[in-house]
Amino acid sequence: MADIAKLVEELSKLTVMEAAELSKALEEEWGVSAAAAVAVAGPAAGGGGEAAEEQTEFDVILTGDGGKKIQVIKEVRAITQLGLTDAKALVEGAPKAIKEGVNKAEAEEIKGKIEAAGGTVEMK
Repeated sequence: MADIAKLVEELSKLTVMEAAELSKALEEEWGVSAAAAVAVAGPAAGGGGEAAEEQTEFDVILTGDGGKKIQVIKEVRAITQLGLTDAKALVEGAPKAIKEGVNKAEAEEIKGKIEAAGGTVEMK
């Protein structure tokens, strides 16, 4: 996986305008809105019970390669943009998260791709 501290350091160097452009690009790429994430997180922090009724964010967990490790590694690389070594380590270290905090449609799409490649996936 990416070195988080290094990523934070690089992002800290962005100007306000560059950060706004990055935010917009990520919203378009992932199909989410930063405002929606704040709206979802706000009530959950204060209330409790109501937020647990319907899950809006999912973690996609690779549970196994189904004996088709190479195909699953290729699919993990395509989904996560990881390098070959990192993708191989993720697949060999299963169960591990492929993506975290994604919407239901994206989670189901990832699950379908991994299962088509021969792997097994769990959504939490």
